[in-house]
Amino acid sequence: MSLILEGVSKVMNGQTHIHPTDLTLQSGTMNVLLGPTSSGKTSLMRLMAGLDFPDTGKVIWNGTDVTGMRVQDRGVAMVYQQFINYPSMTVYDNIASPMRLLKQSADQIDKAVRKTADLMQLSPYLDRKPLELSGGQQQRCALARALVKDAGLVLLDEPLANLDYKLREELRAEIPKIFEEAGSIFVYATTEPEEALLLGGNTATIWEGRITQFDKTPIVYRQPVNAKTARVFSDPPMNFIKVQKTGSDLDFGDGQSLTTASGAFAGLADGSYIAGFRPNHLKLEKEAANALSFTGKLMVTEITGSETFVHIDHHGENWVGLVHGVKNLAIGADLNVYLDQSHVYIFAQDGTSVAPASYSTAA
Repeated sequence: MSLILEGVSKVMNGQTHIHPTDLTLQSGTMNVLLGPTSSGKTSLMRLMAGLDFPDTGKVIWNGTDVTGMRVQDRGVAMVYQQFINYPSMTVYDNIASPMRLLKQSADQIDKAVRKTADLMQLSPYLDRKPLELSGGQQQRCALARALVKDAGLVLLDEPLANLDYKLREELRAEIPKIFEEAGSIFVYATTEPEEALLLGGNTATIWEGRITQFDKTPIVYRQPVNAKTARVFSDPPMNFIKVQKTGSDLDFGDGQSLTTASGAFAGLADGSYIAGFRPNHLKLEKEAANALSFTGKLMVTEITGSETFVHIDHHGENWVGLVHGVKNLAIGADLNVYLDQSHVYIFAQDGTSVAPASYSTAA
């Protein structure tokens, strides 16, 4: 099975939601759509499903042009952030409902429902009503109803967003295992880079209605092809600083530079560039012998359990660092931070990647 988008676009009320997009998805794959709110993830999924029709381009399913075909005729299953169950039905009947609409036999339905309920750890609750279940169990019920359809394409639009942290962690771990057995094409929309990394498979990063990169998830994370992809696949977003290449030196200002004579930055032409680095690579202590050192003014700290976000004003650039532990830091004071050179990405002025971080290409 394959789903191919050829130049599909969507304009609503004079506003472009999806710019012309090409994308090919293969059977048995988990495909994550990663982007901020309103980046176009749901709009793209609606085009895949047939809930909306593209203004340009084609949607091809298994070699057949289904661009104008209704969602009811496509064999698609979709689960939304606001999951829906039928409150008057038992869990068993909720899961069975799509198969009954297809007029499948009672034996087929019973076998499929019990197999799917077992996968979703719902077997003990088949006789209960959805409102008798926990939030996580209710969401698993909605997921089971999507899976039991045996649809070739399963679309999951931020399905875990409304669950508490513990339930989300449990389902994040379960979902890839469950989907491995189904053999369908799965598309999972999320705003969270961590979720994309946990789910694995392939990731398409989306920014303002455009797919900026599509590849295996570790490749997109470690080797972003442009600054937009790097920004999307970092939480908080990647930090940036203007740098200047002269001779064999890449100058970061503040008396800090690194050599480009060899390694990841070898061959860079002289000129102006943008260096990028992720917040978790900014340190309060010098850990690497070749670390770059910067001084900025501490503006805000945010404690999130065992970690602290530090917001720094570095010569007008707003940087964010993610450091381990609860830190007692003075707001408004100068703060020294350190950056291992191996975690620096280099982008051209237009945002195109010209040198990935050296750690990202290590074997």
